[in-house]
Amino acid sequence: MEKLVAKDQERRESELSELHSLEQKFLSAQQWNMDYRAYAKWEHYLSCDESPDPTVLQEINTFMSLWREDQNEDIQLVMEKGEQVLNLIEKLQFLLLDTTPNEITEKETVQYQESILELQKLLHQKYDGATEHLLKTANMYEDPETGNMQAVIKNKNVTFCIWANLKKKVRFKNHVFCDAQHGFDLPKSLAVSSVAVRVLHTHYDHVSPLWLQCQSMPKLEVLDSKELIQHSKDNVEEPEEKEEKTREEPNMPAEEAACSDGRKSAISFKENSNSIADINETEEEIEKKLEILDIASQVQAPLMQEEMNEKEEAITDENVVDLQQFVPVGGVYRVDALQLPPQVKQIKDWSMVEVLDVGLEAYPYPPEETEDATHPPIQITLKLSDNVLYFEDPVIARWDPAGQQWRTDGISNITYGTQEKSITFEMGAFYTIALFQDAHLNMPYQAWELRPTGMDEALLTVTTVFATIQIQIKGNQCMLSSVVVEEKDVLSHVTGKWRSLADLRAVLKKAGVNIFPGQCSHKYVSANKKAPLAEVRAYQQMALVASAFAFAWSKWNGEAGHKQVVFKVSEHLKADSVKDKDWSLYMFNGQKAQKLKITETSEAFSEELEEDSEFHSTLYHMLKDFASKEAIDKVETASFLFIDVVYQLLLATRLLTYS
Repeated sequence: MEKLVAKDQERRESELSELHSLEQKFLSAQQWNMDYRAYAKWEHYLSCDESPDPTVLQEINTFMSLWREDQNEDIQLVMEKGEQVLNLIEKLQFLLLDTTPNEITEKETVQYQESILELQKLLHQKYDGATEHLLKTANMYEDPETGNMQAVIKNKNVTFCIWANLKKKVRFKNHVFCDAQHGFDLPKSLAVSSVAVRVLHTHYDHVSPLWLQCQSMPKLEVLDSKELIQHSKDNVEEPEEKEEKTREEPNMPAEEAACSDGRKSAISFKENSNSIADINETEEEIEKKLEILDIASQVQAPLMQEEMNEKEEAITDENVVDLQQFVPVGGVYRVDALQLPPQVKQIKDWSMVEVLDVGLEAYPYPPEETEDATHPPIQITLKLSDNVLYFEDPVIARWDPAGQQWRTDGISNITYGTQEKSITFEMGAFYTIALFQDAHLNMPYQAWELRPTGMDEALLTVTTVFATIQIQIKGNQCMLSSVVVEEKDVLSHVTGKWRSLADLRAVLKKAGVNIFPGQCSHKYVSANKKAPLAEVRAYQQMALVASAFAFAWSKWNGEAGHKQVVFKVSEHLKADSVKDKDWSLYMFNGQKAQKLKITETSEAFSEELEEDSEFHSTLYHMLKDFASKEAIDKVETASFLFIDVVYQLLLATRLLTYS
């Protein structure tokens, strides 16, 4: 054993140097992404289309000003323009999610967030204007059976369900919108009033706080281009430089990371795995540095810390939905009671209508002057989207504009129809409603496997309690291959399409299938907490060799302790599945890799080495001892884009911690 340790130390520097040359592929990918964004911006400029560049403040302000001045309130035109607005919002959200901290300034981050909020506000102002315009001509949509107005207008992003009480008859106090299957049952006092009911279902969430909509995954970045360039000049930074870098880009371990507020969240592990200066640095020293940096970042951002403390205090109210634990799925339902505006009257060849300057007015219920009196509740039935998976009965909550939070009080008598995929409930007033699902239903994962399927292609399979998710990787893109629930393929509307990783994450979350832990997920999931050094470097080196080696979950990962990770590995150069006999167990702590003698069926965990094997400083060199020349050649020629997207997917799913 002493001889093996000595041998490992002798070749450590040369092995890390060789690994460093492979790791340059991560920098190549980072540079490619920067160039691609710059090229896309230039292409947009050259196209000279009417769509503004949402990152240019002057263009986006001009776009919004022109639409505000546009008095055309036809609902179809508003919905078409709304699609363009939603596209601009998505672009800004993508930039906040996908851009590395050194590519975006704090000023740009604030600007993008303000633009998102302004676009959202303008969009819903236009929705209200279109609703008012529609209600002025309510008699054109008169239902021949009831004499009341009812209309359903929808596209892929929004559904308008509008009912106007023209006849004011008690027997017509309930209604079901046939094309949407949403319905309501009004109290008698409303059934005889000049009231309209609108159920505005947006298939997106522009109500929850902005930090939730722009929440990125914990970015466990091992590499930093500035540090690598600096390494060639000087192995050790001056203390003043280190202190300044800490101020500019606070580093925090993912498990200790503070929950994000409205600003862009990006948590970086700046572990110089490539620097010779770090070779003799122990794991304890690295983790101690990370803890110091975490404390420093909290001291340097007192405002952010105060906001988080306020948020944590608010969550002690059992009626407030914890948005770190629950996520809204299926969009948002704005259920409004509206004052029915004066109707158009036809006098000979003239259409006449009284014009009011008040705009769209809410109908107060319960009436403000009799707050102490008891008023019967409104019953609402919502047909849930077929494009969302509800693994458990959803939590229904209402938006509280004053407290800027989702609350569960004020809603009662909830009935969830599993077969009908509908939910019926009562509420004391008209609210904006959303359905919530536990963000961690699919965690911890029961098993996972990552295997190559071709040149720069791989397949990640994640098995959870409720579903089996398969994600294909090709080049720099991902594709949701299948989601299987109870032996049935589901979510066919999002499978089979190549996307960026950020887009894939958004699509899966929106569909109710979350396999991407957040920054605070460790509070809600029984996870195998692993040292940052072991976890991050494992993902990095797994990605580097993923073109020729398959990796899979091992039950011994939970037995290996905090500082080490254990997984199954097999050289795999074919597209078929890996046979059980081909797997071997490897253990890695970020600085030392070894092949284990035990198998998955052994009775107890043991760190004993496989016979005729040695220690190595990197997982790459450990696998190289048993690999074929063909496999190593494939690793060395793998595309940097493929390696990077595998790495980012491993970081996003945190397989070694949340399994």
